[in-house]
Amino acid sequence: MAYQHVAAAALIAASLIATPAAVSAKPKLTGEQQLAKILEGREAGKPVNCIPLNQSNDTQVVDKTAIVYRVGGTLYVNRPTNADKLDSDSILVTKLYSSQLCRLDTIQLHDRSTRMWNGFVGLQDFVPYTRVKQQASAGN
Repeated sequence: MAYQHVAAAALIAASLIATPAAVSAKPKLTGEQQLAKILEGREAGKPVNCIPLNQSNDTQVVDKTAIVYRVGGTLYVNRPTNADKLDSDSILVTKLYSSQLCRLDTIQLHDRSTRMWNGFVGLQDFVPYTRVKQQASAGN
């Protein structure tokens, strides 16, 4: 009976060890590919210097590429300086000097697990992306 428990434990352990290999076989998207997927079905507008951060209801970090802020139905993409420091597992620490987040503001990056300072990024222009309006087909 003890042998059955040992065999069952060995099978469970083997399946847990094999699982990461199957997961890692799936190719990871690059930052640019991740951003393209987020912006799918949207078109870029004229860049702006500032966005109202108090109206932003979501922030997403795209590894080594950009920070995406959602304000209402618009996504604002910022490609900051030092973007290679961006990591989706980083905590963004922003000091505001007004109710807006603007070009040239800096954001400190902190490691999520150690809470230690991990660098900073300097914001650039914010490019708004809105959903593409569907055109009615000529036959309808």
